[in-house]
Amino acid sequence: MSVHWWIREGLDYRDGELHLGQQNLADLVKSAGTPTFVYDASRIAANLERIHTALDKYEVEHDIFFALKANRYLPLVTFLKLMGRCGLDVCSPNEMRLGRQLGFHEEQIVYTNTSVSNEDIEWLARHPRVHVNVDSLSTLRRLATRCPGRSIGLRINPQMGVAYHDHLAYSGDKITKFGIYEDRFNEALALASGLGVPVNTLHFHMGSGYMTSDLAQFDQVLLRIHQFVKQCPAVKTLDIGGGLGVPLRPDDEGLDLDQWATVVARHARKMGVKIQLEPGDYLLKDVGVLLVEINTVEEKRGILFVGVNAGFNLQNSYAYYDMPYAFAPLRHDPAAPIVRLTIAGNINEAIDVFGEEIEMHRPVEGDYLAIVNAGGYGSSMSSNHCMRGEYNEYILFPDSLA
Repeated sequence: MSVHWWIREGLDYRDGELHLGQQNLADLVKSAGTPTFVYDASRIAANLERIHTALDKYEVEHDIFFALKANRYLPLVTFLKLMGRCGLDVCSPNEMRLGRQLGFHEEQIVYTNTSVSNEDIEWLARHPRVHVNVDSLSTLRRLATRCPGRSIGLRINPQMGVAYHDHLAYSGDKITKFGIYEDRFNEALALASGLGVPVNTLHFHMGSGYMTSDLAQFDQVLLRIHQFVKQCPAVKTLDIGGGLGVPLRPDDEGLDLDQWATVVARHARKMGVKIQLEPGDYLLKDVGVLLVEINTVEEKRGILFVGVNAGFNLQNSYAYYDMPYAFAPLRHDPAAPIVRLTIAGNINEAIDVFGEEIEMHRPVEGDYLAIVNAGGYGSSMSSNHCMRGEYNEYILFPDSLA
């Protein structure tokens, strides 16, 4: 197995130095310092266009809304706005306000959240053209009372799902807080009708991180959705959420978008619906790296620990969800021996580890390292735990946009 299995177009070594897009990261770190998130705008655009192209091939009418919770770095979100190829999926009043400040029109914003407060509903009332996917009968009742006649979507829970990790499964055997279950769906429809709020959309989200091998399960989820759509003749849009996965391990196959689009197209035609989707991680995970400095290389009881100047407060996917990262020294030394090691952060908590049993060329203290697949759910979920919350962010544009 190659220790550089993560190499792809736009992320590779050139003359022994790691490049993201057109940027030599060893040069960037001299001025940027660490820890620093770096994002490749070209990759963002390519990932977004890849989804559009797959659905267009099978003539699927669709809209894409970027899940803002994945990354709210202003230059990055502004870039998406200027591309004009997606709207925003938001889950709080402040995310909605940020989207409006960046120029997204109300009609370009979808609001989907759970445990919605009356204060949230007041925000929604002030933005009448933002589409709302209602997650519960309680929210439905209060929103309809405050915003009579407003068209809404219903978020449903099909009790089937798949994800990178069980904690990222929004729908499955375990009963979760998300969505309206089948046993109360008719009650929700009757409530909406009685309160005079038309239901024009159904929404579901089965989990974060499904790949080609999971498409049979995805197909079964969509088949179950038919039963909900049949009960709602006025529904013309099906929002299938996000969750599209990217390779995280050397043997991960990723998601074949052509196969995925054939499944979506077949069900969309049968149900007679337009498709909406809300990717976040798929658009951003592989566009970004987190640059860190190696400050400690030391063996402890037979395990080689490599300590870096960032922690799980900046990138928590491994600590929380056992989602692995790839690691790339900014300068590749092929003469260095390949060793097995643990990469640990600088937060005083036992879970502050970025990876274990990692095979890579042995680093030395003072080297710099790129944590790969760090574009989503990093800075947007960061905290100041141990007062180590400082970081930098950069976005790289191709020369054609410079």
